[in-house]
Amino acid sequence: MTTTEDAGPGRFEALRARHPWLDHVVRAGSRYAEKHGDHYAAAITYFSVLALVPVLMMAFAAAGYVLAGDPHLLAELQSAITSTVPATLAPTVTSIITTAIDQRDAVGILGLAFGLVVGLGWTANLREALSEQWAQRRPAVPLVRRYGTDLLAMIGLALALLLSFGVTAAGTGMSGTVIELLGLDRAWLTRLLVVLAGLALTLLADWIVLVWVIARLPREPVTRRSAVRAAALGAVGLVALQQLVTVYLARVTTSPAGVAFGPILGLLVFTNLVARLVLFVTAWAATLGENAPEAADEPASVVVRPAITVRRPPSTVMAALLGAAAAVGAVVGACAHRR
Repeated sequence: MTTTEDAGPGRFEALRARHPWLDHVVRAGSRYAEKHGDHYAAAITYFSVLALVPVLMMAFAAAGYVLAGDPHLLAELQSAITSTVPATLAPTVTSIITTAIDQRDAVGILGLAFGLVVGLGWTANLREALSEQWAQRRPAVPLVRRYGTDLLAMIGLALALLLSFGVTAAGTGMSGTVIELLGLDRAWLTRLLVVLAGLALTLLADWIVLVWVIARLPREPVTRRSAVRAAALGAVGLVALQQLVTVYLARVTTSPAGVAFGPILGLLVFTNLVARLVLFVTAWAATLGENAPEAADEPASVVVRPAITVRRPPSTVMAALLGAAAAVGAVVGACAHRR
């Protein structure tokens, strides 16, 4: 009868042994699960959504500065908004718009302060999550130094995002200019090339950001080569997620309920999926062969050899001498006792 121990490896184990890439994906998934990737992704999602509040505050402040400097545009905006509400609410809406423009300085300052606090929390959680995937054991550092490094990391990430946006914008503008110069606006092949060029630029922009996130945000330095390879994989997944979100928003905005709740739910799901993707590709980079810990030299095997000492028994002559000495001692002791 064949036991389970005698049976060979299962089909999935055989596939892992045959395909190294599959074994790597499984090891990355195990690392992601062991290092609580889903919990960290939830924390990143929370702080990402919370960060929208100061962003909106600064956006409103910027819009207030623009509207305050353009009375004609302000009048058009007020007219467009009041035309969509009942006549009894029009004065209230106009008053709210006027108050928001007048308080643009306070709203902007509060937005910046709140954004700094929330941004530091978001950066700290992201750095902790990435460091955990790299299995880094960070020593305790002073609080001021920790916040200082988190602030520098946040500024670096903002610069990386600006660079990626610049690459996308510049590439899109150049594509449109080239198409206009060649006069190929109506050609289907041109439209296909524009779409492919847009995807390529999006991949490049996402790759720039992910390289910075994977290589620079962990608490301890990591190998750049691993970060570059993982960022390429993550950029492909991020572009796929962006396309899915585009299709999702196009579907949900066709109904009033979808317009009200669809974008919010889509934002939550998209942010969580992006966080999981970033942490998974980080685990994928951390489980590459070049990052595997070197096997420690095994100590030499210890051979236990019991030492047995065999003593010879005393000879006959020695035994006789010992017996005679004992007898003499006994006689001497008896005589002394009689006296």
